Amino acid sequence: MNKILYEKIVEAFSSVLPITGIVLLASIVLTPLPAGTVLMFIVGAAMLIVGMGFFTMGADMAMMPMGEGIGIQLTKTTNLFVILSISFVMGVIITIAEPDLQVLARQVPSIQPPIVLIVTVACGVGFFLVMSILRTLFKIRLSVLLIISYLVTFALAYFTPDNFMPVAFDSGGVTTGPITVPFVLAMGVGVASIRGDKGSQEDSFGLVSLCSVGPILAVLLLGIFYNPSGAAVSGTHIASADTSRDVVIQFAEHIPRSFTDVIQAMGAIAVCFVIFQTASRRFKKHQVRRVAVGLVYTLIGLVVFLTGVNVGFIPAGHLLGEQIAASPFKWVLVPFGIVVGYFIVAAEPAVHVLNKQVEDISAGAIPARTMQAGLAIGMASALAVTMVRILLQIPLMYILIPGYALAIILTFFVPRIFTGIAFDSGGVCSGPLTSTFLLPLAMGATQGSGGDLMKDAFGIVAMVAMAPLIVIQIIGLLYSIKLKSTQKAGAQAAGADMGEIIEYERWGFAGVGGAAL
Repeated sequence: MNKILYEKIVEAFSSVLPITGIVLLASIVLTPLPAGTVLMFIVGAAMLIVGMGFFTMGADMAMMPMGEGIGIQLTKTTNLFVILSISFVMGVIITIAEPDLQVLARQVPSIQPPIVLIVTVACGVGFFLVMSILRTLFKIRLSVLLIISYLVTFALAYFTPDNFMPVAFDSGGVTTGPITVPFVLAMGVGVASIRGDKGSQEDSFGLVSLCSVGPILAVLLLGIFYNPSGAAVSGTHIASADTSRDVVIQFAEHIPRSFTDVIQAMGAIAVCFVIFQTASRRFKKHQVRRVAVGLVYTLIGLVVFLTGVNVGFIPAGHLLGEQIAASPFKWVLVPFGIVVGYFIVAAEPAVHVLNKQVEDISAGAIPARTMQAGLAIGMASALAVTMVRILLQIPLMYILIPGYALAIILTFFVPRIFTGIAFDSGGVCSGPLTSTFLLPLAMGATQGSGGDLMKDAFGIVAMVAMAPLIVIQIIGLLYSIKLKSTQKAGAQAAGADMGEIIEYERWGFAGVGGAAL
């Protein structure tokens, strides 16, 4: 156990080190940061590494087995109403437990108290988790639901106040974070595995993507009826520290708050697991003990992780964005955003969960390194466009509408499994670091360039969530074209049965010989 934890922490160290080095280098070369802020950032990075190690181990031991077990058990009942009711309740509870949503809600004072936004988003996730389960059970094509959902979404956006619309699209990204992703991904695998047909692997992906649409629709409706157009954002509170003692005090004060938030979230999940286990007796005693230990690891990891990013990363991100944007070299934000985006995706906890899940489901045909490279390119592209949008004050819809249109069009040309993976990836990339470093970076850049916080700063999460939809599908399209020609030639030369070739083409990522990306 200790060896595995050590390996997880080492893996987290290699993921976090690049972004840490980039920020420290920027504080020296681009714009100087106060010594206290730099020290808080370094301590926060160390806590982030330890927290990621504990969290990923906890997710492997608890969250994923729980999600898969509940998914399998749900499909064993013939009562569809029970299946859908439990799915809705689980979607609501897990979303309320999502720390990313808590962070976003506190930064949107136009909706007070924050619980209003949190409950609205949670109901949206619960409803669309129900839709996702129905899609898997009845073999509905993911692209069909996505087209309908996004048409309704952009139609509603027309009636939503302009300065609230970016918050609605951001809420779709923050709900798919370190708690939601492991559970929902595993639940999708569990539900799809019951079908046992050849398309079940394709349909095991897509739950995260649909669960990202629900919050957008729910918050757009909230914006229409709540009418928050007159409210304004007051800005991000920047913690300061002059001495090493001040740094210690900042972290010491935040740890209890993080613990309270996480214990409430994990407590709700633990209660659901106890009720599920009591009713189904699915897990054996040693499995229950393993899940319990995994929940403790997850709790420790999230407390340490959230304390590190909230205290160490928010001030650094905000000050960097504000000072660079206020300088004569404000366009440096664009290449800076590209570099940060490319490396920061490796530090998102849920990304590692998705990459491992994809590699396992595809039996190695889609390696984790390929997913990692695709997501990094997507994140870099998103940050570059976002910084241009902030500096030029381009309306968010001018980018989101053509971006999602391209993503939807690609669904008709790529293998179905790539569509599910791509749309899941969009939600996964917008994790804790997006809301605690990139959003403050955008808010600082907006303040430094004299923009509108509600219209210009918010929307960065939506951009981060959209870019992988396009990049991953393009990777799938290019790969399937290349592999189709080479595998066809090889199969025909070997006298392979044409049925094997057709089956290969349907999957798009594994054909005769089980080639890998």
